Amino acid sequence: MPLERVVVPEQAAGERLDRYLADHLGLPRSQLQRWIDEGRVRVGGRPAKAAARLAAGETVEWEAPPPVATDERLVPEAGELVVLYADGALLAIDKPAGLTVHPGAGRRTGTLVHRLLAHYPEVAGVGGPGRPGIVHRLDQGTSGVMVIARTAAAYQRLSRAFAARQVSKRYLAICHGIVRSPRKVDAPIGRHPSRRQEMAVRAGGRPAVSRLRPLATTAGASLVEVELLTGRTHQVRVHLKSLGHPLVGDPLYGEARWKGAKGAARAALRDFPRPALHAWRLGFEHPLEQRRIELEAPPPADLQELWRALADLELVATLATA
Repeated sequence: MPLERVVVPEQAAGERLDRYLADHLGLPRSQLQRWIDEGRVRVGGRPAKAAARLAAGETVEWEAPPPVATDERLVPEAGELVVLYADGALLAIDKPAGLTVHPGAGRRTGTLVHRLLAHYPEVAGVGGPGRPGIVHRLDQGTSGVMVIARTAAAYQRLSRAFAARQVSKRYLAICHGIVRSPRKVDAPIGRHPSRRQEMAVRAGGRPAVSRLRPLATTAGASLVEVELLTGRTHQVRVHLKSLGHPLVGDPLYGEARWKGAKGAARAALRDFPRPALHAWRLGFEHPLEQRRIELEAPPPADLQELWRALADLELVATLATA
């Protein structure tokens, strides 16, 4: 593989080498640590440790290992894929809520990548082990647009685009409370100090910026468009929670605000089984061609039913007038 390099920008000064490079390339930090241990990464022309702190202006060089021809742990599995776009370099799918993106702790089968291998076997060996073609991810409970690379070149360029914040990401969220006006949320996110499964807004966290635009409100809830300017874990959920507007149905950051509602709205808020979050629109430059791609996944049926119960109005009609 060719030697690649990047000059450390001012805003990354002081970051650990493994964390910075993982963010820059959009790859798992554990994968970059392996590269560093294998001597594939150098800072200023010399091997460095994963924990090395970077200085602005330093040159980081790396040589990725050859792509794995196949991942024997993954067996293609039948399953539906809703394809929004496809060409020789990439494809985009509408991921349903409840589908895990790739294998991890407690989940070895039944993931999106198992379905991808059945429909698009060429993605085997593209990207990291266990994550063929995956350049970004959505939480299991989140529905919406996901992009998958079909070639090694597309994988590298799309990964960099996500890491460099060159991808426009807009979500639809139904949250508790009334969000009255657009606002920018600039609040760092880090691991919760005592509840290790959770993230939280906290001093010393990683920079996290979101833009909120209320699209419609009803009794006790709001439909909000959230644009992500960074890509931190659980960013939409954590930022809305920090503002007092947790997502409806969120099992980790939610609140029992349904107790204050009445009738059909009360039951809908109480019983919604997942975070009411949908990756609505995604925009980026094609990795191999000089053209812009804009993708949109329509709101899924469960979000539409939730909004109908809350506002007595079709969600699609609400979006058309927002």
